[in-house]
Amino acid sequence: MTDTLELPGWRHVYSGKVRDLYEPDLPALGGVHPLGDVVLVVASDRISAHDHVLDPGIPDKGVVLTQLSLWWFDQLADVVDNHVVSTEPSAEPGDGLVPDSVAGRAMICRRLQMFPVECVARGYLTGSGLAEYRANGQVTGIPLPAGLEDGSRLPEPIFTPATKAEVGDHDENVTFAEVERQLGADDAARLRELTLAVYSRAEEIARERGLILADTKLEFGVDPATGATVLGDEVLTPDSSRFWPSDLWAPGRAQQSFDKQLVRDWLTSPASGWDRQSDTPPPALPGDVVEGTRARYLEAYERLTGTPLT
Repeated sequence: MTDTLELPGWRHVYSGKVRDLYEPDLPALGGVHPLGDVVLVVASDRISAHDHVLDPGIPDKGVVLTQLSLWWFDQLADVVDNHVVSTEPSAEPGDGLVPDSVAGRAMICRRLQMFPVECVARGYLTGSGLAEYRANGQVTGIPLPAGLEDGSRLPEPIFTPATKAEVGDHDENVTFAEVERQLGADDAARLRELTLAVYSRAEEIARERGLILADTKLEFGVDPATGATVLGDEVLTPDSSRFWPSDLWAPGRAQQSFDKQLVRDWLTSPASGWDRQSDTPPPALPGDVVEGTRARYLEAYERLTGTPLT
């Protein structure tokens, strides 16, 4: 994982697989941040696959993730509130706004009490859901019809939550009953309702742009000031969602996707020489895989928003 940046007015507190989190440097700001109880969320160009952070990163990836999330937050504003407070650039170093060095890939956000669960909605069967279905005909305890294949459209979207994993660990699918036990019936029901509402809106928008939204992973938290459930982190990016070109969709095989599938495929191919079951870190990504992945992220942004990334 790359070294974190020194950002005037902010203090680094956490690094995930892709994002770095900063708190206001309150002593330097006179004891209070002008925007209240906030954090700075910075998306890096790091890329992870098979529970490893890989080298090198994907150029422009952090900007794509942030700008696409901001676009989706706007599209979903009437469905659920989000955590974004400002993306205003600093007027002077250390003023507590977005530093120039991370402009375009950083958001100042409300500090939330995050729910310890990944909220996944699936409209199509693939990935870990497909593996679970093949094993027992269900996904997180939800029975599905017989005869489904990789890429099959489900009769209706389903909520398939997962645990939140630390860096280097793997998310594990859990049943809705387990979420109820962990969070309580009211919060569990609210998260399911919001997740499916977001998926429904986003699936419609993506379809209008010639893309299939196969599944997506969301994160929610509680705003301590209002008690409202708020959409946080990233939303509907190629890191958190599977987007497929609708004109190429064909159940029964792996679909072309606008995400890091190129990276996953190369890592598990003979070309990489990497044994996924070993303790050896993955090798460096070759240039063609890096550039091909970058092109897919940029195309996903352009196809969804209708404008190139500038």
